[in-house]
Amino acid sequence: MKLLSLFLCLIGLTSLSLNAQDVMTPETLWNLGRVSLDDANEHAVIYGVTNYDLDENKGNRNLYMVNKASGEVTQLTDLDGGEYQAFFFRGGQSVGFFYQDQLHSVDPRTGEIKALTAIEGGVSDAKCVELKEGRLVMAFVTSVSMEKTPLERRPHLPMANYAVYDELMYRHWNQWTDYQFNHIAVAVIDPLSDQPVTEMVDIMAGEAVHAPMPPFGGSESFDISPDGRFIAYASKKSVSKLDFATSTDSKIYLHDRTSHVTATVHGLDGYDNNPQFSPDGQWLAFTAMAEDGYESDINQLYIVASDDAGKVQTLDPVMETEYVSEFQWLSNSSIVYRDQHEATQHIHRLDLLKGKRGLSKRHIVDLTSGDYNYGHFIAKGKHVVAQRQDMNHANELYLFSSKKASDVQALTHVNDSIYDALDLCKVEKRWIPTSDGGSMLTWVIYPPHFDASKTYPTLLYCQGGPQSPVSQFYSFRWNFQLMASQGYIVVAPNRHGVPSFGKAWNEQISGDWGGQAMEDYLAAIDTLAKEPYVDKANLGAVGASYGGYSVYMLAGIHENRFAALISHCGLFDMKSWYLSTEEMFFANKDLGGPFWQDNEPPSYSKHNPINYVQHWTSPLLVIHGANDFRVPVNQGMEAFQAAQLRGIPSRFLYFPEEGHWVQSPQNGLVWHDEFFGWLKKWLKD
Repeated sequence: MKLLSLFLCLIGLTSLSLNAQDVMTPETLWNLGRVSLDDANEHAVIYGVTNYDLDENKGNRNLYMVNKASGEVTQLTDLDGGEYQAFFFRGGQSVGFFYQDQLHSVDPRTGEIKALTAIEGGVSDAKCVELKEGRLVMAFVTSVSMEKTPLERRPHLPMANYAVYDELMYRHWNQWTDYQFNHIAVAVIDPLSDQPVTEMVDIMAGEAVHAPMPPFGGSESFDISPDGRFIAYASKKSVSKLDFATSTDSKIYLHDRTSHVTATVHGLDGYDNNPQFSPDGQWLAFTAMAEDGYESDINQLYIVASDDAGKVQTLDPVMETEYVSEFQWLSNSSIVYRDQHEATQHIHRLDLLKGKRGLSKRHIVDLTSGDYNYGHFIAKGKHVVAQRQDMNHANELYLFSSKKASDVQALTHVNDSIYDALDLCKVEKRWIPTSDGGSMLTWVIYPPHFDASKTYPTLLYCQGGPQSPVSQFYSFRWNFQLMASQGYIVVAPNRHGVPSFGKAWNEQISGDWGGQAMEDYLAAIDTLAKEPYVDKANLGAVGASYGGYSVYMLAGIHENRFAALISHCGLFDMKSWYLSTEEMFFANKDLGGPFWQDNEPPSYSKHNPINYVQHWTSPLLVIHGANDFRVPVNQGMEAFQAAQLRGIPSRFLYFPEEGHWVQSPQNGLVWHDEFFGWLKKWLKD
């Protein structure tokens, strides 16, 4: 408790001259319940709420059920450790969920909980299909040892601590290889039995490949046919271990549990993923990217007949759209999907027409609108339930029609009492001209109690990715509401390189990281600096990942615009980064390949922040985690050391146990304290 009190005291010191009781603070941000959707049927919705205990430095997720008609909420679980991936079965009489890596069930009427599996090694990222006779077919991810560990190589040296690697990818995002592979396994469960199931079948036995693909692949990467016979899953089986680091060529594989034969669905050359069977099992839909090695290519929807899935055939997208983020069959002739448009995420219904070449688009109905991000959704019958957030509100669940655009109804109110006590921020949408003749959507977030007759220190927010839009997201780290509530105007541009503004806008940035995007950032801050309420002498630039790179790049070219800079896990020297990162397909596509080519790409010279250190003048806070393997910690250390040796006021905030993101609650409080402390020191209100 003393440690927590110290944190909260420090955070209090960072607040500017505002009433701390009616604006967002770091403590309030951590007090929010984090709402996420699990399942829905015609009558009710299951969701989880994660709450964090700052003293214990951990979170816990409990399950709830809300009645669609009455809004009545029932708490389903209150276990220690978190419950996940809940689903209805037995006509809604039972709810399945995963707890402590095993499948359990709970009776919503009595609260009785029963373990349905006791599988050695545990169950993760599972999906279940209920058969007509009441049994459940469960597909899930299991870890399989396929290579010798260091101890197994030299059992006579049990005290040795070492690792040996012969190929890429030997580490990924925040984990070193553990000599194991993700495999899809299947178990058949009788939910009425008194004995939990212990048996499983590894449908990929003997294959030294991953499915789902690490590090982020989960249950969205596979599906079960309605009759339980077929498992469709995504994997990079066709590439070598070296190619795993340089290629994105994944395929969908269709495993027949009856014949034990696995067929390849011949998709496109890039990522094929997210397979889903139609309700009658006749069709298999999936998303795919055309270009191998381009992880941010347009992601379109394809549908093949399940009987023909293994045949080589010409594939055409069902519709022309920039990026399908998520989709779900509503019926055998319609699909509900989510995409991005002009820095918002919305949900649509696609109606399908059967023709000689399969299913094709009949028409599209927009189901949502407005300046919101609609997230994960469940489409059942006449309703869609979806997570929704905006820059002033974390996720809550909303209900709306699957038939037409209509009013949305709030289903959950987990954080209403907190937000009702706060003065929220005004969010303004601006279109700012760019130097190449384009127009850039820029969000401007104003402090609570904003007074246009006063002047405010102002932050330029630099987005990561680089192919990631500044949408209506609600981050628990880079939270615009929190920044503005500390007395700053926040300028958040959708510069060249972000999706949802067309393919050309998105692709412009590859090979040009330090070019047009930097001009866009300067155009945004220069445009806002013309406003009388922006304090031109107290501008800051902040960002993470590519946004952190942007801060380092701007540090050398901003010509004294910025009085304070903050870079979290930013790329500083493109040559050393190329040789220390892990997913080489990303580096090759976005930088233009290695620096030892005959014609060295400009990424290593003109667009390399290290080459502009001699022009640095502004105070710099560098933040990095030791387990960040996407942007290794040497990048932050080099930038900090350069600033120190040049006599630039600088600080290095180092988290030994964090990766690309800061996930520990108490580390998060430290992060915000240092972040706002640095701004307060160098930007005057």
